[in-house]
Amino acid sequence: QGQLAESGGGSVQAGGSLSLSCAVTGFAYAPDCMGWFRQAAGKERETVAALYNNGSISYGNSVKGRFTTSNNKAKNTLFLQMSSLKPEDTAMYYCAADFLFYCKRGPDGFRYRGQGTQVTVSS
Repeated sequence: QGQLAESGGGSVQAGGSLSLSCAVTGFAYAPDCMGWFRQAAGKERETVAALYNNGSISYGNSVKGRFTTSNNKAKNTLFLQMSSLKPEDTAMYYCAADFLFYCKRGPDGFRYRGQGTQVTVSS
């Protein structure tokens, strides 16, 4: 059974940077899509970024130009580089993955996800 595990969360001041990693293990085949979503306390899930096997990458409107996602296929690791962080970026961040037509759901709908890592941005 495939598993995803995030690391790298923490606390940072507004304007700072933080990097998250996600180890992807146990899948018989590499996922067709991977990505990140976040959920702040009392709010709905929000897509942060998504990567697809065709090479396309998409970002949520609230993070465009500030966040960058990439993956190291050889190491089965997904990364999220966050810069110019704002207090409203405070949330639990999850990495997620899926296959085939399930990729159309977007990261917050992918079936495989990690336990999440907390990111807190103070003003």
